Amino acid sequence: MITNRILSAWLILLTTTLIVYVFYQESKSTEAKQSQVVASTSDFAGNGFVAKPFRIPDSLSFAGEKLPLHISDVRERIDRELQINSYLHSSTLFIMKRANRWLPVIDSVLQAEDIPSDFKYLPLIESALLNVVSPKEAAGFWQIVKPAGKEYGLEITKEVDERYDVVKASRAACAYLKEAHRKFNNWTLAAASYNRGMSGLQKAIENQKVNSYYDLFLNDETARYVFRMVAMKEIIENPERYGFDIKKEELYKPELVRYIEVRETIKDLPQFALQQQTNYKTIKRLNPWLREDYLPVKKGKVYKIALPNS
Repeated sequence: MITNRILSAWLILLTTTLIVYVFYQESKSTEAKQSQVVASTSDFAGNGFVAKPFRIPDSLSFAGEKLPLHISDVRERIDRELQINSYLHSSTLFIMKRANRWLPVIDSVLQAEDIPSDFKYLPLIESALLNVVSPKEAAGFWQIVKPAGKEYGLEITKEVDERYDVVKASRAACAYLKEAHRKFNNWTLAAASYNRGMSGLQKAIENQKVNSYYDLFLNDETARYVFRMVAMKEIIENPERYGFDIKKEELYKPELVRYIEVRETIKDLPQFALQQQTNYKTIKRLNPWLREDYLPVKKGKVYKIALPNS
């Protein structure tokens, strides 16, 4: 009887020991898995996903005028735009892709009109090179409002809106910038006036009795305006420095097109597109200035319609 009791006690002790051992081993396994998760998270943080500020270059300029980086608020303002646009990854990435297609076109107009090449970055911050319409009804890459567009020679009707024609809109923008440069005798102020307006900027200059953009106290949008252009210029020209690894083949290429002259009304643009061995979507995409599905043509008027050259 005593022997049976001793045997039972030993069996209970052995069973308890085994249970404790199994529990201990499972605890160690769980702890190891948790350690792996922590290590994995650390690796994730160490592989480029920790936000860090990009260094401000020693020298930056716009249209031949150096930014006075020794002024503390100037340095902070360009720092802000560099960091914001560097970390707007998807947005800036697609701007860079579109820029490969459109900047050569815009730059060729600027050169022909004797406007500094840095102004090609203006439509990037205005519209991201998209044919968008603002709440103030400014339209196209250059975000031109209807009265200004007409003043600088663009046709704007229900059927035709040349604010969406990148070449003609670029010429209109150049006409404005030339006028602004004549008024302010400074390209940076001319750029700021594109946002604030010439009269608004002139009033600020007179009230504050300074004539440098970098010395003026302006509304937030205009105060950021030139810095946004400079930041975009810096990032586009030095993508790797700001964490962008884009292969040449990943950039959007300019589309090859041919033009036909149209001297008579087109009553049905979808049918016209089929006759040209293309489709309505392609016609509208290559000619966003066509605003309806027909095109009235007045006597003596000639339009050039882009078609795919393939």
